[in-house]
Amino acid sequence: MASSLTQKTNRFAAVFLNIKQNKLFESIVVAVILFSALMIGAKTYNIPPNLLTVIVWLDYAITVFFLIEISIRFFAETRKIAFFKSGWNIFDTIIVVVSLIPIEDSELALVGRLIRIFRVLRMVSVIPELRTLLNSLLRALPQLGYVALLMFIIVYIYAAVGTTFFASVNKTLWGDIAISMLTLFRIMTFEDWTDVMYETMAVYPLSWIFYISFIFLNAFAFLNMLIGIVVNVMEKENAEQWQREHAGETTIQDLSDQIEELKQLITKQK
Repeated sequence: MASSLTQKTNRFAAVFLNIKQNKLFESIVVAVILFSALMIGAKTYNIPPNLLTVIVWLDYAITVFFLIEISIRFFAETRKIAFFKSGWNIFDTIIVVVSLIPIEDSELALVGRLIRIFRVLRMVSVIPELRTLLNSLLRALPQLGYVALLMFIIVYIYAAVGTTFFASVNKTLWGDIAISMLTLFRIMTFEDWTDVMYETMAVYPLSWIFYISFIFLNAFAFLNMLIGIVVNVMEKENAEQWQREHAGETTIQDLSDQIEELKQLITKQK
């Protein structure tokens, strides 16, 4: 009896798993998420009341669609508890459940709008490539933190030097170390940094060395280090994901080697 019930449950889950893994279904989910994002943007404009009513009803329809979609993903799991072992599944479930709560006409209307904005993030949970990118970024954070700390130290040193020498030139830009760090951030983004440099060069002709060395360290060296760390972690993440997806698979080369070993054994026995 228990075995028969288990088989029925597995067949039931297999039906939903086929729907979940269907490329057309995935494309429809992505299209609905994008359409939901467009509607969020449309509400920021002054639109006629009739069109606003249509958008509200479409929003209800999208919420119901997301409820059906999350239900399909839940029932596709043979072991239902495994569904909640994924952080993305928990995130999607919370977004969908909160969207079902009628709080638009209450004091929590702002919360309801924010939840609908966060529905766009469901794109990450739906598209595996985006999940890989985000996971790679999260895994790279510890290493990125050390690079950011080193950048802060360099910026702090340059800010102290800039305040010491250039405060007399322009206190608005170099009055204290905090303002100097903000000025250096402006230089890092190349926002009219030459105007700042030429102003100090009028008093200190060699001050260009200060700016060029700072830009080289922060805008080029550290930026390339950050990119290198993220790319390296992404490569590892892709390799691990490929191994997980192909775990237990037997390649053609493996089969050929096994056949060759059997032939050798048969030849020795003869």
